Amino acid sequence: MNTSSVSLFVGPTSWGMDATLWADAGVTLRPPARRGDIDALRSVEPGILAIADGTFHSYPAVGHAEIRTALAEGWQIWGLCSMGAIRAAEMYTLGMRGFGEVFEAYAEDSDLDDDEVALMHSSEPPFRPMSEPMFHTRRFLADLTGRQLLAEERTAAIVDDLKQRWYADRTLGALKNALTERGGLPAAVVRAEPANFDAFRTKQHDLLRFLKEQPWQPTV
Repeated sequence: MNTSSVSLFVGPTSWGMDATLWADAGVTLRPPARRGDIDALRSVEPGILAIADGTFHSYPAVGHAEIRTALAEGWQIWGLCSMGAIRAAEMYTLGMRGFGEVFEAYAEDSDLDDDEVALMHSSEPPFRPMSEPMFHTRRFLADLTGRQLLAEERTAAIVDDLKQRWYADRTLGALKNALTERGGLPAAVVRAEPANFDAFRTKQHDLLRFLKEQPWQPTV
């Protein structure tokens, strides 16, 4: 197996990250994974792949069969953050490896919807995010509830409102409107709290940990 570098399929999850992170970790960036991308790499010596982001609706999603075949041929494949976390949770018994909180959530709850990590983003690099996944929004709302800024029933109403929307419509603007209309929060709180939303972007946190911890490296 070629262990000199890692090919990472990533898109909006890497938005705003320092480009030196990739070089320091020996990672080669590829766009979000789509059907056939794993098959296309199998003509070279087996190595290490990591899937963070993948296509949902613009192209067919990366397939289970191609991942299974690559694993059988000796590829080491990691899944994290978004589509990768979903596939890893579905295929860890076949040898795909998972990493991070998003993967753990899908591995622990087989009923967790795929759209929990979906978001709209630009179609070309750097894949600028245009909406927020429910996975992040739920954690943001749970924090407000834990600090008693939102009553539990109001939190449930906001979650229900956003969950019923198409994932591309789950924007920070929509969240702010829901905090006002369904949450009843004062305007000053609605302005201030989403400013700290980065703290709840678990997908980005998982990716940063993956690059820093480099779990693909052989253990001594």
